[in-house]
Amino acid sequence: MTLKKTLLASVIGAAMTTAVLPSVASAETTLRMAYDADPVSLDIHEQLSGGILQLSHMTFDPLVRWTQDLSFEPRLATGWEQVDDTTMRMTLREGVEFHSGNPFTAKDVVWTVERLKRSPDFKALFEPVESVTAIDDTTIEITTREPYPLLLNLATYIFPMDSAFYSGTDADGDPKDEIVKNGNSFASAHLSGTGPFTVVEHQKGTRMEFERFDGYWDDESPGNVDHIVHTPISENATRVAALLSGDVDFIAPVPPNDLERVREDDDVQLVTMSGTRIIIFHMNQARVEAFQDPRVRQAFVYAINQEGIADRLMKGFATPAAQFSPKGYAGHVESLEPRYDLEKAKQLMEEAGYAEGFEISMMAPNNRYVNDAKIAQAVAAMLARINVTVDLKTLPKAQYWGEFDDRAADMMMIGWHADTEDSANFHEYLTACPDADSGAGQYNASNYCNPALDKLVAEANLEVDLEKRAEMLQQVEQTLHDEAAVVPLHWQDLAWASADNVMIEPILNVMNFPYLGDLVIKQE
Repeated sequence: MTLKKTLLASVIGAAMTTAVLPSVASAETTLRMAYDADPVSLDIHEQLSGGILQLSHMTFDPLVRWTQDLSFEPRLATGWEQVDDTTMRMTLREGVEFHSGNPFTAKDVVWTVERLKRSPDFKALFEPVESVTAIDDTTIEITTREPYPLLLNLATYIFPMDSAFYSGTDADGDPKDEIVKNGNSFASAHLSGTGPFTVVEHQKGTRMEFERFDGYWDDESPGNVDHIVHTPISENATRVAALLSGDVDFIAPVPPNDLERVREDDDVQLVTMSGTRIIIFHMNQARVEAFQDPRVRQAFVYAINQEGIADRLMKGFATPAAQFSPKGYAGHVESLEPRYDLEKAKQLMEEAGYAEGFEISMMAPNNRYVNDAKIAQAVAAMLARINVTVDLKTLPKAQYWGEFDDRAADMMMIGWHADTEDSANFHEYLTACPDADSGAGQYNASNYCNPALDKLVAEANLEVDLEKRAEMLQQVEQTLHDEAAVVPLHWQDLAWASADNVMIEPILNVMNFPYLGDLVIKQE
């Protein structure tokens, strides 16, 4: 992590930013923040995404939470013990209440996990869990189907929901606990958690407003923010200008092109970290027959200059990738490097019978990942050199995910941070044989399928010998590389910036889930 501050080199006109954000009273305890987008829903089980998890940490609490050094800290679970190979007992925090005023008990944890297990996005993650049992109001037992080495990792994604609040039916007679992807439901518009903030206003795509929850249990939190106004600003330059002019106090992400401009401002601070989010393109084998030939997929990988993208488009603020697993993950294979070689790409296309190329469609978001639209444009231009004509369409994040779920293009971009901070997670979601019943391959827009790898990952997830488990996951990475299952681009670095009196460094982490409940704004 680095923290850099220097002198302002340019002045941002106040006229541009005046219309960006409303004025807010109580500036001493109000955080005015601008992410590049807002969460797609208030239902934290509707989508497994960074935006939803950021919202979860603001308005709910997990059983356990990652620290900056990737160890675990107690939250709604105060202690845990492994009873046997497949059972973990957890003690829950007493005296916690939901925003609704309902008390938090073990039954809420049981209810939440049962809902997670039927969420299209989360059920694959929770497939190892056989059951969760309430022993009494403050004790639960989590039983896995088989020995599972990542149960505490999984517990970081259990944000107990208010079972009483979400039970019954709404005014239309629909179940309040219904999970509706990209649609309207009670849970997508109403929220009751145990977290530090309540949602008091949500104008989708325009504004979200939060208030500190008076009944919040964490009396030891140093956080002193009692009001948050979030205005999504998708345009990078506008978002940075809003910070530099003082119209917002905290922004994310800081785009690579503006890093120097932010560093040079004496009134703001920049925090950067090496990232673990991989950016890839899927090649849909169900839509394009040519993609069923591994030589064509390899040609696409050889044709794309990952190092050029990282250097020129990302301004060095990315690490070129040849695999899913970043360095430090169990499955990382040290010998795998980006393999840009245009002549090799042309040779492979000729060997596969596609020397004249073909046409494909491509989709990418334009406000989800750093420089996502520009990256897609660069990839399309690179593929043209092997006679592949690309019909590229970029969409705002809110529209893109529906198209992604429908597999609406031949090549589609996605970024992925391993939800369990573990290599197996990449394969389970991005390249496992798609299975709607289990949720495996939920985001496998390649329709790539290698049952042998699925079996190997399943075995790794039972292996408690960590050295042996790492060897198994490295074999998975090597095979995905050799078969060019996807086009890996780079691991996206992270950058946030804030006003100088907003102490963001202690609440940031490599998962990019700022713990805003603990944020301190220094009084001026």
